[in-house]
Amino acid sequence: MSLSSTIVGWGTAVPDGRVTNADLEAGLDTSDTWIVERTGIRERRVAAADETTATLGTTAAAEAIKRAGLTPTDIDLLIVATATPEQPLPHTGAFISDALGVNCGSFDVAAACAGFVYELVIGASMLQAGYERVLIVGAETLSRIVDPMDRTTTVLFGDGAGAAVLAPSAGSPGLLAWDLGCDGSAASLLEIPAGGSRRPVTSTTVANREHYLKMAGQQVFKKAVRVVVDSATATLGKAGVDAADVDWFVPHQANARIIDAAGQRLGFTPERTIVNIDRYGNTSSASIPLALFEAVDAGRVRDGDLVLCAGFGAGMTWASALLTWGAR
Repeated sequence: MSLSSTIVGWGTAVPDGRVTNADLEAGLDTSDTWIVERTGIRERRVAAADETTATLGTTAAAEAIKRAGLTPTDIDLLIVATATPEQPLPHTGAFISDALGVNCGSFDVAAACAGFVYELVIGASMLQAGYERVLIVGAETLSRIVDPMDRTTTVLFGDGAGAAVLAPSAGSPGLLAWDLGCDGSAASLLEIPAGGSRRPVTSTTVANREHYLKMAGQQVFKKAVRVVVDSATATLGKAGVDAADVDWFVPHQANARIIDAAGQRLGFTPERTIVNIDRYGNTSSASIPLALFEAVDAGRVRDGDLVLCAGFGAGMTWASALLTWGAR
């Protein structure tokens, strides 16, 4: 089930604005100690007034295109993963394609924190269908949907974007195996209750703060560890690869305790697990590309390394993928 695809260009974008735990202490009933012990987060990036999901996504995408040695007109398809779209209509890809000067098909993927792995698999599949260069973007401005009065969510989320250009691999398959899934019965554990067709905007929904993100933290924690382990195990099994053979585990950066628990059960030591949640917080669909590409740029991930990415998010969606970095 492998696909001959590889990442030929990548890019990231994060706002300059930082919100530290000390900053949050000033307005919330919380502390740096409480936040670090429970989440591993020390600061998160927050978009300025003139920054949006599309502007961050455009910056990351432009870097990915440049690094691939291409121009925007070389892109055949644009896929954007986001839980914080530019606006309800049209899709965020329309804004990014316009800003880049990309003149091709585009669509959004709404798989929350598993979104980047979803679009990685979709993009590779589209290469098999005949496309030559697919641009995938994970971009978020989660600071716009968290309730500033809710310490359980405000401390967790940050803003950022990551992008990659996918192209066919002439050598060994870049994408070796994957697993995608969703348990819709758990949808209420992480949601924005109002604002859609089910519960349109009213004065009551606004007054009740139902347009902010709501999360059942303990239940999400338990399910997240299980689905990450199960999905990653399924992917490794499909590829016929043992965890010991994987060079790098790149989990969704949701919570340091979830990362530690899942890593231990899968058999990944901290030395083989890429973590940057302490500096960025949970950036949803942007978290895996931010972590992976930061490690690549630092020289940690090298050509030929086996990389296992695994994410989970609202829905409850999950996704994992095993790839060979740099295979051409």
